[in-house]
Amino acid sequence: MNILIVDDDTGLLAQLKTTLQRKHYGVDIAENGEQALDKAFDIPYDLILLDIMLPRMDGLSVLQEIRKSGMDMPILMLTARSDVQDRVKGLDYGADDYLAKPFSMAELMARIRAMLRRKGNKNPILEVGAVRLNTVKRSVFVGGEQIHLTAKEFSILEFLLHNKGSVVSRFNLAEHIWGEEFDPFSMSNYVDVHIKNLRKKLTAREDKPVIRTIRGIGFIIDEQV
Repeated sequence: MNILIVDDDTGLLAQLKTTLQRKHYGVDIAENGEQALDKAFDIPYDLILLDIMLPRMDGLSVLQEIRKSGMDMPILMLTARSDVQDRVKGLDYGADDYLAKPFSMAELMARIRAMLRRKGNKNPILEVGAVRLNTVKRSVFVGGEQIHLTAKEFSILEFLLHNKGSVVSRFNLAEHIWGEEFDPFSMSNYVDVHIKNLRKKLTAREDKPVIRTIRGIGFIIDEQV
């Protein structure tokens, strides 16, 4: 996966590039809007992290030019926390998501993983049995009735459904959901608590559990539910 990071903060650029390369992403950087546009037209990036406040050409103008050209790669806008109007404009111009500065690296990585999953999965609907999850609208229905999940519960369910039929270890699940915050020595019980709460919301009293525990390994969702 190739990612273009566009920001005029050289310190942040270096930090983001190092973090993403450690996660085995290919990374290019640009420090101004014109440079970003040139690179976007030359290389088919899988995702672009695009700051709004840029020299030479601002991020919103870069975004507009990219979308006008027909390129549809996911674009995550980086904004100042107070720039509500810029966020609205970005979404209207074709941005897929935004993240307000300052942000945690764990949240950024979670957003990137989610956007790349959606890009690779053209069908936004993930389902098994009576459970139906929409990755775009971020909604979950069980038997036609919508249920409300926390952000972590939604991410856990989405990850398990993407791996339907395969056992997902506690380690892989925790690393995927919590990213850089993951601590293998303290997260195991935390994962089990989230799974327990999620299972309660998904499962009616008479139904089989949607998420099965594989003792000593992890969890699975399969067509047996």
